[in-house]
Amino acid sequence: MKKNLTATGILLIILVWGCTHEAPVPDPGTGNPSDPGIPTPTEICFEADVLPIFQSYCAKSGCHDAATHKEGYVLDSYSNIMKRGIVPGNAVNSTLYKVLFASGENRMPPAGQAQLTDAQKSTIGIWINQGAKNTINCGAACDPNAFAYNANIKPIMNTHCVGCHSAVNPSKGIDLSSYNGTKAAALNGSLYGSVSHAQGFVAMPQGAAKLSDCKITVIQKWAAAGAPNN
Repeated sequence: MKKNLTATGILLIILVWGCTHEAPVPDPGTGNPSDPGIPTPTEICFEADVLPIFQSYCAKSGCHDAATHKEGYVLDSYSNIMKRGIVPGNAVNSTLYKVLFASGENRMPPAGQAQLTDAQKSTIGIWINQGAKNTINCGAACDPNAFAYNANIKPIMNTHCVGCHSAVNPSKGIDLSSYNGTKAAALNGSLYGSVSHAQGFVAMPQGAAKLSDCKITVIQKWAAAGAPNN
């Protein structure tokens, strides 16, 4: 009987451990060619590539804006983001990176909210591994004459807008995570009106810097062309 109880106890421990164990957090590398899956060397631009993700998906009312500061985190600027949860040069030991892969109550953004894409998670991880530097006036060049939906419009929406306007969390009923939702906002004038901060429209992205003139022009031209799914 004693042996049976011992065996049962061990089995229960194994089962419990198996149910609660989190999957390993992937190391995104540093952006160098030697890192698996990273084809070209690149330095992540905080201002253009990282900050908009935190502002759109995290620094929202009820979450991690200055007014709410849930769990003590405010994620609306470089100085606030760096106060806690980031270990420069070590993404897998940085709380703000690890929670992107967590489950249950530790998952961020939480269930029911728009989730980051694998590419966005990798961008944050690589930026941390590169030293979590406050790089500004950088990022991919914007071509005002390139306004295809998939190559140009969708990445702008994913970076700056989907955190609030997704299919699972459509603020004001506006879904900018899909082509149809983005097209509707473009054709009724609300998308351009908001990002250009035109009178009579709610300025967007909310709580973040205005989009660059080039990105606004790209959105304007795409809308004027009929918002094609190209």
